[in-house]
Amino acid sequence: MATTLTPLPPGDHGLLAARPGPDLAAAGYAETELLAAGTATSYRADELPGDGRWALAERDRADFATRVVLRAPADPAAYSGTLLVEWLNVSSGIDAAPDWTYLAEEVVRRGHAWAGVSAQHIGVMGGVSAVGLGAPSAGLRGQDRYAALHHPGDAYAYGIYSEVAGALVERLAADLGEVSCLLAVGESQSAYALTSHANGVQPLTGRFDGFLVHSRGGAAMPLGEPGEAVDIGVFRTHAPTRIREDLDVPVVMVQTETDLTGRLAYLPARQPDSERVRLWEVAGTAHADKFQIGDFEEYLSCPRPVNRGQQAYVLRAALRHLEAWGRGGPAAPRAERLEVSDGRFVADDLGNACGGVRTPVVDAAVEVLSGDTEPGAPVICELFGSTVPLAAERVRERYADPAAYLAAYEQATDAAIAAGFVLAEDRAAVLAEARTDLVAAALG
Repeated sequence: MATTLTPLPPGDHGLLAARPGPDLAAAGYAETELLAAGTATSYRADELPGDGRWALAERDRADFATRVVLRAPADPAAYSGTLLVEWLNVSSGIDAAPDWTYLAEEVVRRGHAWAGVSAQHIGVMGGVSAVGLGAPSAGLRGQDRYAALHHPGDAYAYGIYSEVAGALVERLAADLGEVSCLLAVGESQSAYALTSHANGVQPLTGRFDGFLVHSRGGAAMPLGEPGEAVDIGVFRTHAPTRIREDLDVPVVMVQTETDLTGRLAYLPARQPDSERVRLWEVAGTAHADKFQIGDFEEYLSCPRPVNRGQQAYVLRAALRHLEAWGRGGPAAPRAERLEVSDGRFVADDLGNACGGVRTPVVDAAVEVLSGDTEPGAPVICELFGSTVPLAAERVRERYADPAAYLAAYEQATDAAIAAGFVLAEDRAAVLAEARTDLVAAALG
């Protein structure tokens, strides 16, 4: 049966977000929470080769009813025709929208629509956090207003995601206008899932016009079993898997330092750029960071301040390029890889990683920005990396005065914009992040 979308009863949607996003009402956006109900496919395969060229076949189908949060312009004249469908992340045990956090400014200023889909079993039915955050969650079903939801298991998650995306296309076409560019977006555990979706499901359905795969690990999410949730603690150690190179839609992967050499172990799956695949590895970044956690950093109780890198701006640029590429425009820029030797990043004289996509905070540095933290730290702190200010004498060696620092920082900002890894619209925001206070303190 066709997937239906009906409004859920009013109430708090509980979508985990530590950092407040744009004022949607002020931006002319409407938020709607929907119940999506239909029948989804599960898939099987004789093998899942590491080159990503999977050949899936339909196994069976099952009924589902899940939750969708839709944010879109209220005025059809303000709508761009682009819809981002984020596979909500469940590593905390409940639904979170990390890529909405990073991308919201770009989404709203461009007039895109965004939808977060509760695609996985844990988000709906409850389960254990993969990052050690307390007791098992009850999932959405733990609240009365979500009593109608049911999830048949992560074997159907790929089918649910596709079905809901298709239903959203129809809804937006009726309310705002044609969806002329449909993009799949997901971070962390969701990026593992999108790797599998791109490799196996997209060739069968042709649903999406492009994929933004953010902070994936080296493995791909399994096809799953009916009635069960996949266990990221198990599958993240599976064989490394690339994104297939013969897709007819573009894929942009954005990876942090944590993703390559940490517990996610992406490095063995690293692949060269190809006609439809781009890989951006961003220096001085962590799997999660201060931009994402905001004022809740203190509750993590990490041994060092969390990473204060600038991946948010790089992700916005990645989305801009992916959308243009998905519409038949120019391909996203190619990027240098981070320099790695014997499984470790090659560092410059200050301790920041060499190579990769460069941002002002690493090219005009007054801190060491890492995807790692102290050994033995809790898992959540490993994912948030660290920020360590340079010793005062190192700052004085590099910058004669605050004006010299600001000139270097501005030059690095403009270089990142010229290279296509930061958007011109974000120039003022990036310049506002200059660490002038640290330079002033070091120079006395």
